Amino acid sequence: MTIYDLKPKFQDLLRPLVRYLFKAGVTANQVTIAALLLSVMVGAVLFFFPNPHLFALLPFILFIRMALNAIDGMLAREHQQKSNLGAFLNELCDVISDIALYLPFIVIFHSSFWLILLILVLSVLTEFIGVIAQAIGASRRYDGPIGKSDRAFIFGALGLLVSIFPQIALSNWVIYLLVIMSLLLFYTCYNRIQRALTQLNTPLDNK
Repeated sequence: MTIYDLKPKFQDLLRPLVRYLFKAGVTANQVTIAALLLSVMVGAVLFFFPNPHLFALLPFILFIRMALNAIDGMLAREHQQKSNLGAFLNELCDVISDIALYLPFIVIFHSSFWLILLILVLSVLTEFIGVIAQAIGASRRYDGPIGKSDRAFIFGALGLLVSIFPQIALSNWVIYLLVIMSLLLFYTCYNRIQRALTQLNTPLDNK
């Protein structure tokens, strides 16, 4: 069970807005690019002006980005706006947005520099594996335990905490949290490969 499993209910709440945007002539690709630009701009502000209190923006921006991601998908699927360009944008913009929004944490948590970089690399790898699964004939894998939405929740909560209690930047428990995240991301990579191969009826130990 991941936060991604709640997506259908979230989409139901957004559907009236999606219909309005469609009637207004807004396209799925425009929404995807808007989410990217928002993420990059906010990430740049947090990176170059690393005031802990500014990290209070992060949970709100991540929620808005999640809504925009859901909206672009609904416009594409439900209003016949699917395109090859859209498929590229959807995957690339998500990865770039993750890096833009999470990289600023290295400025706050100096002692966890390498752990944060490891998490970013593993996050990209999980999405890469998800796409590979689709390329070899399985479905696009979104398996957890830490998918895109779960990472957003964790980093959003951490951003809010550091904005309220800046002293936690020196706390050891943050290192433990990041280590646990790294281990769970390793397992997420394995899990997505295993689920994809199972879907294709190909045992992992036979590859």
